[in-house]
Amino acid sequence: MFQIEEGLAGVEALPRIRARGRYLFAGEDKFFIKGVTYGPFPENSRGEPLPEDETVAHDFELMRRAGINAIRVYYVPPRRFLDIAARYGVRVMIGVPWPQHLCFLDQWEVKEDIKKTIREAVASLAGHPAILAWLIGNEIPSHIVRWHGAGKIEKFLEKLTNIVREEDPEGLVTYANYPSTEYLRLPFLDFLSFNVYLHDEKAFRAYVKRLQNVAGELPLVLSEFGMDSIRNDEEHVGETLSWQLHASFELGVSGTMVFAWTDEWFTGGHLVEDWKFGIVSEVRKPKPAYKAVADVYRQKLPHLPADAPFISVVVCAYNADSTMDGCLASFAKVDYPNFEVIVVDDGSTDATGEIADRHAAAAPYIQVIHQPNLGLSAARNVGMNAARGTIVAYTDSDCYVDPHWLHYMAWAFTDERFVAVGGPNLPPPDDNRTAACVAVSPGAPTHVLLTDEIAEHIPGCNMAYRKEYLAGIGGFDATYRAAGDDVDVCWRLQDQGHIIGFSAAMFVWHHRRCTVSAYLKQQKGYGRAEALLIPKHKFRFNLLGNSRWAGRIYGDISGALLAARPVVYHGAFGMGLFQTLYEPKGSLAAYLPLSMEWMVVALALMLATPFSLIAGGVGLAMAAATLAFVGYRVSKARLPKHHDCIASRLTIAGLTLAQPVLRGWTRYKTLASLKRGAGVNACPLPLADTSACDEANLPRIGFMRRLAGTAGILAHRLSFHRFFWNNKGLERDELLASVIGLLRTLGVNYALDSGFAASSNTPPWDLSVRTCRLTTARLRVTVENHGGDKRFVRMAGSVLPSGIAAAALAGLVITAGVLAMVKPLAAMAAGAAALALTGWMGLGLYRAAALVATITQYVMVTRPGCSASEPKDERVVRVVKPQTVARDDADDITAPAEPVAPATIEAA
Repeated sequence: MFQIEEGLAGVEALPRIRARGRYLFAGEDKFFIKGVTYGPFPENSRGEPLPEDETVAHDFELMRRAGINAIRVYYVPPRRFLDIAARYGVRVMIGVPWPQHLCFLDQWEVKEDIKKTIREAVASLAGHPAILAWLIGNEIPSHIVRWHGAGKIEKFLEKLTNIVREEDPEGLVTYANYPSTEYLRLPFLDFLSFNVYLHDEKAFRAYVKRLQNVAGELPLVLSEFGMDSIRNDEEHVGETLSWQLHASFELGVSGTMVFAWTDEWFTGGHLVEDWKFGIVSEVRKPKPAYKAVADVYRQKLPHLPADAPFISVVVCAYNADSTMDGCLASFAKVDYPNFEVIVVDDGSTDATGEIADRHAAAAPYIQVIHQPNLGLSAARNVGMNAARGTIVAYTDSDCYVDPHWLHYMAWAFTDERFVAVGGPNLPPPDDNRTAACVAVSPGAPTHVLLTDEIAEHIPGCNMAYRKEYLAGIGGFDATYRAAGDDVDVCWRLQDQGHIIGFSAAMFVWHHRRCTVSAYLKQQKGYGRAEALLIPKHKFRFNLLGNSRWAGRIYGDISGALLAARPVVYHGAFGMGLFQTLYEPKGSLAAYLPLSMEWMVVALALMLATPFSLIAGGVGLAMAAATLAFVGYRVSKARLPKHHDCIASRLTIAGLTLAQPVLRGWTRYKTLASLKRGAGVNACPLPLADTSACDEANLPRIGFMRRLAGTAGILAHRLSFHRFFWNNKGLERDELLASVIGLLRTLGVNYALDSGFAASSNTPPWDLSVRTCRLTTARLRVTVENHGGDKRFVRMAGSVLPSGIAAAALAGLVITAGVLAMVKPLAAMAAGAAALALTGWMGLGLYRAAALVATITQYVMVTRPGCSASEPKDERVVRVVKPQTVARDDADDITAPAEPVAPATIEAA
């Protein structure tokens, strides 16, 4: 018999694990779970589903030698078992069993018995330092979730979570989900656990990236994965576990649980002998999998890429003395061998420069550049030019970085597709109440994702670029002195066909504005930035002047009331193994009630009540819709428990109302000032040196001019022609397959060309897409072969209302005209119906035009070798003078010609 080893880690020596941001911590040190599952086993002499104590001690000793620091059990162990685990430094994730394979919500008695079981189990062991976390459930079958409905399951699991926290306030709570119920939303957990059995490396990596986004702001733990060594060679099992563990920690998971510790597995009342998932045999003989696991678990995590690049981190600061010290101090904890920090003090008048100099004197990796106030973009360019690294990373002076920020950045850049990489930014949990309210209010800096690993936009507080590509587009545009430069750079890179990556593990802490006035000032800056972006990227903005993203804004719930419901792929009869949640983009209509324009119209109509009760009623209804949107955001906002009060909710409501008004007003004001040629930020140079500012090269577009051109833009969008180069041999069938795949992902109804076309001057279409009952977009594509792998891709088509819709509208207009002199009320009713139909058709046309833009953007971003710029030895597609607003004339296409060197080339 094995003897329990004494003198190891004391029971009281283990600090309780806590969750903070995307990771777990033991005290002040980040804690990575290096775990295995343990049991169930046949009953021991005490009637417990465990081996005898001596065997348990021997198991823990073998685990300790392999670097294992945690186990997952599927039962509630006795306190004695936890004491042994603590002595060996092994923490225990405890699963509380209950009948989750039944329709447990259909009977009140069963629900109450489950709650009682959870409460008694937690109360019996509460506070023990060896407890890693409580598992309140494991893989509720998808057909059970389907029967009850996801919402009811989520609410019940939240109740179980609250019971655990009542009994063990310091204990972590999690639930072991699996791909068949991936769509469950469980933000109330302390970390997200997922059981994943994928043995193809590419599929495994892709799914872990998806799970990192599903986890949101929670840590991610892979709570089960493994491979059977009966049906697979033992060496192959070891190799598979090795790359699974490496991939997991490269992608930023907080822990892994390998299934299982031993081949001895007792379930259903008998030993299972036709599966052997253990990394040791039933007699505890190590298998090749044991060595594979130990080789990873013994390492310091996360490990580094083979050739870790030198990274230059640029921190631009202006009057940031309140956060500068914390920002620079965080780099002292960065565990990365090859980096430098470049602080650009942009003419601060407070103690920012002195704080930076003090840190530079103590840390040789920090250098400080002092300069006059030139604006944020100019400061970022100064940092880029001073950088010695091949990677230039940016964070803000009100951020502090995770110790492994640069580790995950380096891993992300091992993907050669990415010329830039960004990550999330989270509000620190110790910020004041106002900052907590600001963090859940609209307008926060965040990322916009096209896929789980490809971004359309990465925020300036957490972005990194390959220096050669950033310098290749001329760096940041100095026109943007306070905001907007990060958006401009992302769009310019994508316009050239480059891909921007996203790493959920690469996060920074970002202090939100700690006063209401600071928040409102920030939103004014964003409004001003939007006004400056519109002339340069006018077709990336909607009719209200808001950014029209091709991807989805992370965490945005502003338009959730009118947005399409998320779609879940369940598979036939709900039997799909991977049941994925697809989040639709918010439409323009879904955001209208929270726009300045909507609020102004509502107020004007309500003021017109004495003259027209109908106008007053419409205005009141519009105001009610706005308040409903505000109420929805307030109700869904997740605040830290110590800040969650009525005052906080009222603050969020006020900020939600004020933000669009202030931002929209500033945008219109700036657009008007730009028209006069003396707008805010009109000159990218400091006032002390305006002689070099050439007014002819400034973007010039005003509010009235934009409104006057709106009708023309919409009319032009009824037909479209997009084209770009591809140097990877893209063929027509491959392009069409990509477009069809996108349409399927978006859940858009489409039809393929039947092969029959009427004889007419209209070219036949390849795809027909119905954006609503009244409008249709038709698309045709062709790919020109220019020798070798050079291709010129054309996408063209039309957006038009259906014949029935046009006929109905014409009929209503004629009816209103005929009845105008005879029956005015009937004529008004017909006119109102015509207006409603027109609005419906207009919305459908807008959606169709937006879909066309999305398809083009998707192809440009996802197909390798696509570029909007022209190769030097190929024809000129369009010649545009530098610094002018680009036109979008479909007929402006030239024949092959020699390139004009001084000009820039832009796709339609």
